[in-house]
Amino acid sequence: MSQTLAADNQKRARILTTAVVRAAEKLGLSGKDLAMILGVSEPTVSRMRKDKFRLEEGSKAFELGALFVRLFRSLDAITGGDHKVAHAWLRNENRALGGCPLEKIKTISGLTHGLAYLDSKRAPL
Repeated sequence: MSQTLAADNQKRARILTTAVVRAAEKLGLSGKDLAMILGVSEPTVSRMRKDKFRLEEGSKAFELGALFVRLFRSLDAITGGDHKVAHAWLRNENRALGGCPLEKIKTISGLTHGLAYLDSKRAPL
């Protein structure tokens, strides 16, 4: 692998990890919740928050992190950046999703379904 490619991979890992951590903070997620969403351990999330671990491009956690950031961005756009509203949406029952979004997004199918739901609300046809 060339140095440029390695540097690009490290840059993308840093950017996505930072975005995941910031999104989780704005949504008030616990380390346990974020760990379940990403499919990593709580200590790994703790290291991410301390900038001592980065999600590696090509890993499942990296892909789930990218989906989580997309979900956050859609929710942020819909709520106009009101983190209290986003926080409440994530924790309240949602009939369209069949439960509490925070619990649903802890599975891959729930994360993708939640993202599709928010995207459909963000850009109706």
